[in-house]
Amino acid sequence: MDIRSQFPILNQTVYGKPLVYFDNAATTQKPQCVIDTLCNYYKSLNSNIHRGAHYLASQATEQYEQTRRKVKEFINARHSHEIVFTRGTTESINLVASSFSQRFISKGDEVVVSAMEHHSNIVPWQLACERQGATLRVIPFDDQGILDLDAFAALLNERTRIVAVTNVSNTLGTVNPIAEIIRIAHSREIPVLVDGAQAISHRKVDVQQLGCDFYCFSGHKMYGPMGVGVMYGREELLEQMPPYQGGGEMIKDVTFERTTYNELPFKFEAGTPAVGDVLGLGTAIDFISQIGIGTIAATEKELTDYATGQLQQIEGLRIYGTAPDKTSVISFLIGNAHPYDVGTLLDKLGIAVRTGHHCTQPIMDRYGIPGTVRASFAVYNTRDEVDTICAAIRRIAPMLQ
Repeated sequence: MDIRSQFPILNQTVYGKPLVYFDNAATTQKPQCVIDTLCNYYKSLNSNIHRGAHYLASQATEQYEQTRRKVKEFINARHSHEIVFTRGTTESINLVASSFSQRFISKGDEVVVSAMEHHSNIVPWQLACERQGATLRVIPFDDQGILDLDAFAALLNERTRIVAVTNVSNTLGTVNPIAEIIRIAHSREIPVLVDGAQAISHRKVDVQQLGCDFYCFSGHKMYGPMGVGVMYGREELLEQMPPYQGGGEMIKDVTFERTTYNELPFKFEAGTPAVGDVLGLGTAIDFISQIGIGTIAATEKELTDYATGQLQQIEGLRIYGTAPDKTSVISFLIGNAHPYDVGTLLDKLGIAVRTGHHCTQPIMDRYGIPGTVRASFAVYNTRDEVDTICAAIRRIAPMLQ
């Protein structure tokens, strides 16, 4: 399969230059099959699900629940009802932080996160700690961007209620030793939430093999639509947690005196879901499966290694995040140039990168920098595009001195 030809957005020019899209950690582009799924849903299947007795409702419901089963197989969850659809990783983590904390976190308790977390895996826990009177503890990382597991183990105590850590850093590219982190936490009977937003489209995720208690990810970072995501949660914990929102679908019976909540997963899916986007997520999973996650991982590793080697040859360019095990993210600075200036000039040459703190301000504070330029790769990127950005950096570097 010619992978690149599946993405119509890549066949355009920007400021008269062929588009080079290196902002995949922010969002991946969508293959035609995902676009077709969205269009077809609204053209021929649009209906609210679960509660309708008519043909469109039953067909939409079946395809929606088929996607839930597809997600279950994709991440190897035990049960389909452990798959909760959300608007994305951010809502998934907020759901867990809010609901889990209400049930399991009390005054004086502690929550552990890492210093390389996205704000979406920091702020919800800060809010939960403020509400419950708990304390947030932080795992440090070294200059390469590797978590200190000895420091992590030392943070855990009888008051630790949950560990929340990213599978892959969106800024450093570091692939964290999640299985070992889970083993250490579980040895003290502490549950673990994993932010999988940056891992799900790059590496095989098996939640049973990992043993994680929660795993959260977004559709739009895995070639699917925006506005849809997944919160996988272990059945035993989900059963004990209260609903995150109230409304339709999450109820079984309602009177003014008392409400009985619905069974899993519907207890956590209040209101009308983004049905078309969920179906698009299912198509994105099919697309990834057709290529093979192993093929994707190998292709991206080869490209990342090549790009790292080429960028390192550019005088004055510094890469942040040099862990031996990392995915397709390269964050860098050029001399004393501000990252925004670099990004703006690259944009004029048709090259899309991300600049700033990437919603990871603690990482920037750790290195004492305002932000970085981030080039992030997907399976449709090429060596020629890497050569293009390297040539562009050499061209603009003298302008930034």
